[in-house]
Amino acid sequence: MSQDLNQKIYVAGHSGMVGSAIVRSLQAKGYSNIVTRTHQELDLTNQADVKKFFEQEKPDQVYLAAAKVGGIYANNTFPAEFIYQNLMMEANVIHHAFLSGVRKLLFLGSSCIYPKLAEQPMTESALLTGKLESTNEPYAIAKIAGIKLCESYNRQYGVSHGIDYRSVMPTNLYGPGDNYHPENSHVIPALIRRFHEAKVAQVSEVIIWGTGSPKREFLYVDDMAAASIFVMELDRSVYHKNVEPMESHLNVGYGSDVTILELAKEVGKVVGYQGQIGLDLTKPDGAHRKWMNSNKLSHLGWFPRVPLENGLKSAYQDFLTKHDDKI
Repeated sequence: MSQDLNQKIYVAGHSGMVGSAIVRSLQAKGYSNIVTRTHQELDLTNQADVKKFFEQEKPDQVYLAAAKVGGIYANNTFPAEFIYQNLMMEANVIHHAFLSGVRKLLFLGSSCIYPKLAEQPMTESALLTGKLESTNEPYAIAKIAGIKLCESYNRQYGVSHGIDYRSVMPTNLYGPGDNYHPENSHVIPALIRRFHEAKVAQVSEVIIWGTGSPKREFLYVDDMAAASIFVMELDRSVYHKNVEPMESHLNVGYGSDVTILELAKEVGKVVGYQGQIGLDLTKPDGAHRKWMNSNKLSHLGWFPRVPLENGLKSAYQDFLTKHDDKI
């Protein structure tokens, strides 16, 4: 369906990895009226400030990509901050988007919403069927609440106010704008940093945790942005024909996964590391597999475009631009 490229679109969380990719993708498609605010300009946990923003700006669409995120250590250390801040951001943005007349909103969740022991690949129907992974349960609970906020507003106000709030659940993301912190980063940026530093220091071996056999799925962040816009632009009748009122979220994955050892070898190749890769068998493997079933989305006509090797090359270039020890 044709889209009004002059619509005012608010991207919450535009400075993050996913939000910045959404802005890039919107601009590439010709959308020109994009509204953003930094955290310093607008604290999304402050209800009065969010209310004022929506009353003044009155956007036509909202992409809710803002979130407090972190790795296992951060989630374990600051569980209260993770659940409170994410709940407040979601509740404030979704509620005041509704009050200001926003009819279309897209909420971005996380694959951690699914039970720890969910059958692989994880389907949308696995939501709320079992216990969550304990390390990031507060964050997952907040993301589940975001899905249910969208569904609840749709159920109560969809007909009377014409609102259509949708949710997408990405698999593990990587790419430009990622966090390469030595302690708080996720697996791909952590490996990029470690292999780069080993290359610069001419270290003969890089050790990775566990057996290297667990499998993970990875999606390039610009593919995620493209999927988000695709879902947002789907005709209302088409979207609602493929989801249920109380199971309306859509998984967004790459479609296949790789072992951690395969991933490490691929990162080492992209970085240009010439040494060996060793395994520390005293360290835990974690969950054996986390793989999203994205059949619903592929049935609707969206497929990822960026292969892992190409995405890793872009991610490594992004890493080099952010560090002084470029080579």
